[in-house]
Parts: sequence; C-alpha cells; structure tokens
Amino acid sequence: MLEEVERWLTRRSWSVSDRPLERVLAAKRGTTVSVVLPALNEEATVGDIVGVIRRELMTPAVPLVDELVVIDSGSTDRTAEVAAAAGARVVARDDVLPRIPAVPGKGEVLWRSLMVTSGDVVCFVDADLRDFSADFVTGIVGPLLTDPDVEFVKAMYDRPFGAEPDGAAPGGSPGQGGRVTELVARPLLNLHWPRLAGFVQPLGGEYAARRSLLERLPFPVGYGVELGLLVDALHTVGLDALAQVDVGVRKHRHQDERALGRMAAAIYRTAQLRLSRGHLVRPRLTQFERGPAGFEPRTYAVDTEERPPMAEITEYARRRVA
Repeated sequence: MLEEVERWLTRRSWSVSDRPLERVLAAKRGTTVSVVLPALNEEATVGDIVGVIRRELMTPAVPLVDELVVIDSGSTDRTAEVAAAAGARVVARDDVLPRIPAVPGKGEVLWRSLMVTSGDVVCFVDADLRDFSADFVTGIVGPLLTDPDVEFVKAMYDRPFGAEPDGAAPGGSPGQGGRVTELVARPLLNLHWPRLAGFVQPLGGEYAARRSLLERLPFPVGYGVELGLLVDALHTVGLDALAQVDVGVRKHRHQDERALGRMAAAIYRTAQLRLSRGHLVRPRLTQFERGPAGFEPRTYAVDTEERPPMAEITEYARRRVA
C-alpha cells in the first residue's frame, strides 16, 4: 500500500461513533441534506428504511434530513405505494427530465435524482437493505457537516453472505467486501488507481457527497456508477477530500452469479473507459445456462452509456438560477 494511502487511512477513515449525533446536528447549521433511495421492486424493504429515517432523523428534535426521496425506476410491485405510505416523496424515473429518454440502470436513477432534490449534501442509500440503521445516514453525512475539506464519503461495513441467524457468513466467518468487489473492483483499483486502495467497500451503494461535486461528475448509467464516481471524484477533488465511515453491518438481497457477471463486466468497462478514451473493449458479455440440449449461450449488452455532469444540463442550470 502506498504511504499516502496509509496516512489517508489514519486521517480519513472513521467509525460512526466518532461523531455523536449531537455533534453532527450542531455542525449542520444551514446545510441541507437530501436522502435518495433508488428503488426497483423493493416493496419488502423500502418501507422500513423510509420509516427509520422519518422517525429518527426527520423530527423536530432531530432535524438532520431535510428531504427523503425514493426514485422508482419502473417497479412492477408496490414499491411506490409502500414508500409513500412510509413518508417518502416518490418520484418516477421517467418523469424526471422527460426530454432525455431514460435507460435501465441504477446510475441513471442516481443522476436524475439530482434534478429533483435540493440538498447541499446528497446521501444515497440502497433500497434493499434489511435491519436498516439510521447510522448509515448519520455516519456518512457526518464528516461532510463537520469537516469542510471532505467532499465524498463512503460507508464501510461487514457484508454477511447467506442467512445465518447471527449475521455470519456460511462457515461462521463474517462476510467482507462482496464477490464482485473482491474479484473485480479491488484488483482494478489496486492496479490502476492505487490511491483508492484504502476503500473497504468501493462498490457500496451507501455514500454521501456535496452537491457541488456530484453535479460536476459524469454518471455511468448502470452498475459501473459507484466505481466511476469514486475514480472521478479522486481526479476532481483529490484523495484527502474522500473519506469512509464504518457503520457496522449491511444485510441485503444477494444476486445470483449470472447477474454478478453482468455487473462485473459493466464495472470493468467503466474502468477501461477511464483508463483510455481510445480503443474500448467489446461491450457484450456471453454467459451460459444449461438447457434441454446442454449449455446454451446467452449474450447481454454491457452498460456503456454515461450521463454528462448534471451542471451541463439546461434544465438543471435554469433551476439553479431560479
């Protein structure tokens, strides 16, 4: 590990307990905070997450979060209804910037969320978390309110794999980075962006940043959004403006290996695009499934599109002036 990264780990890696809620609230002053949940068919969990944030962080006694928005990216279940009943403002992805046709992908939803939120600090939280704790929000928002030099904060946590009652992974050991993180993202970062090697959860979906930074960054529309934002934030504001906070344990719905393969391909291509704006790898991935006649190929397109910095969008610029 680079000496610079070792120093960064001592200066910019914290625990949620390092900033008690009272300190975070006192530092908030006039800064506004938006929490965004990108959601697609998450009726089983989105209501609980919204409820915790409303009860614990949006009260007269604890006014940490100023707006809570669920961006529904085309759910076919009761996600929107459940989120609204729990107290979130629900916005349909396709209703945001309708002149730009939406494409499937998490990054697309996060990018459009900047258009329908107003907070000085924007906090993203995945909508599939179980046993959600308000620490996920206070932990990553805290450094942005208490330290003016910090611009971008990611959560770090244990990630149990499986359904063990004590939160352990199969075999009794706690889960760590996640399969795509350990097999794809971490090797890419260590080899090509070693200054980011200190991030425990580079692909984690819980992170917060200043709007003034996010509106200057391009957003990969799909699974590559977390890696893309992290790499671009490094180049835009420097390592010392990035941080991470330990918020405990993250429990969520796990995807199957084929979905993870598609995620890995998108992440690799996001990295490759940032390494060279010249020749690009073929944006297709073929996987195999056993069928009646043996293994059958299934070919998928890899997310390749990126949205420009929101600051370059005419509607956003007009809204900021207004």
